[in-house]
Amino acid sequence: MQYLYENFTFPPDQSFTVRSDMLELKKYTTLKSHVNFEIALLENCTGKRFIGDHIEDFEGPELVLLGGYLPHCWQYYQAIDQMIQPQAIVIHFFPDFLGKELLEKPEAKELNKLFEKAAKGVLFSGQTIQRAKMVMQQMLFEKGLGRAALMLRLLDILTQSTTARILSSPYYNTIVTSSEAQKINKVFDYIFRNFKEDIGLHDVAGIIPMSTAAFCRFFKQKTNRTLTDFVKEVRIGHAAKLLLEGVHNVTEACYESGYNNISNFNKHFKRIKGLSPRDFMKQYEADTKSSAKTSQTK
Repeated sequence: MQYLYENFTFPPDQSFTVRSDMLELKKYTTLKSHVNFEIALLENCTGKRFIGDHIEDFEGPELVLLGGYLPHCWQYYQAIDQMIQPQAIVIHFFPDFLGKELLEKPEAKELNKLFEKAAKGVLFSGQTIQRAKMVMQQMLFEKGLGRAALMLRLLDILTQSTTARILSSPYYNTIVTSSEAQKINKVFDYIFRNFKEDIGLHDVAGIIPMSTAAFCRFFKQKTNRTLTDFVKEVRIGHAAKLLLEGVHNVTEACYESGYNNISNFNKHFKRIKGLSPRDFMKQYEADTKSSAKTSQTK
């Protein structure tokens, strides 16, 4: 299998993300890894699970907690109910998403133990899945403190579960096997801190360190994109955040994101987001109004 390091950036108003995905029935051949923790609920499919050095067939709903840097992949073979599309609810978060102080409280003792087990992957079954599913479905529609409270409720359910099973072997060391991911993370950190400036290939390669040619091969292999493309994604992601905050106009967002040419900014924005900056804002405003009307009718 190939190995791919992913990076997730959280929206400015969220300390963790939750989303619902339709699952494509195919045999994925890429092990993915990311610094964030992950909770994944998979429904209505059969296939094979790869987590760390663990490989196993699965069928039906399953709920998994993954620690940071833990390589993982699912291969989806077929839907159990052919009339229903297989789907997943996925949450990405950091253990201290509500502050490190929370994890230092005596009430968090069992939660810390759970996070330690997550380094090797934890599979839940039985009633834990049904209880967690109800909370995760609510999280898709909640915002603010309500959603954060549901996240704590979900973690409490996982902590109290009597069906938890550790997946990777006792000999599997995530830290050792994640050395390449940690190198990429150093590069990501440098780019996030300097994306508004001119980023030189030689400077970035020196972080690891590697020759520029070796770094280009390494970065493309591990992220499936060039350094230039990744910098563009970071800049456009920052610009989109500025636009959604409503404080900056398009021109200001352009220059605040490391661009000095509005034409290039518009071109890159449309290529990455699928819409021009102005159309992107119009779509966001339309979605916001639609959500407001839906809430009023409930």
